[in-house]
Amino acid sequence: MNMNFDQARFNMVEQQVRPWEVLDERVLGLLETTHREDFVPVRYRKMAFADLPIPLEHDQNMMKPVVEGRLLQALALQDDETVLEIGTGSGFITACLAQMAKRVVSVDIYEQFSSSAATKLKEKNIENVELETGDVMSGWQPEQAHDVVVVTGSVAAVPEHFRGWVNPGGRLFVICGESPVMQVKLLTRLNATEWREESLFETDLPRLVNADQAAEFEF
Repeated sequence: MNMNFDQARFNMVEQQVRPWEVLDERVLGLLETTHREDFVPVRYRKMAFADLPIPLEHDQNMMKPVVEGRLLQALALQDDETVLEIGTGSGFITACLAQMAKRVVSVDIYEQFSSSAATKLKEKNIENVELETGDVMSGWQPEQAHDVVVVTGSVAAVPEHFRGWVNPGGRLFVICGESPVMQVKLLTRLNATEWREESLFETDLPRLVNADQAAEFEF
């Protein structure tokens, strides 16, 4: 029996995402029109709309749809803003961010994720994304600061250098703490030195690669 992807996508939005306090119509519309099933590994295609994380290569995973919805809503992206996404993964959030923002730079430590996302974004005619491969915990730097920085893997605590990548007035979306209860936080940069921090909800996500090792070298 063939799966009706459009119906399944609609049900995901109406039965999972919207009831989880995602009420921003632009976000709901995006989740309904961006074909999530095209971004999941082929063997999990039928699970593309299930309320669970989907495994990717390299022990990574795709966030649950409800978490993606809350993430996109929390950012309140404007169409003149630039975004830095740390952790390209499947490329699905990259695709959503690109449709809401002016430009997205997405970096992943695994070249396989970057090249696979490039192919998928091209198929969808999404052209305002720059994909890079590098380790944000040691060495990789963006060319400039961004209005919004989104970290799609968890960290024990917010790395200080991530804060430096956020423009004044910009936002940093980050998932902090220890499994199984991590805090999803939105940090707003008020000026050069001051930040406002909001805890949005709790979740559990794999660590950003090398996030733990880097902490051991701080003196």
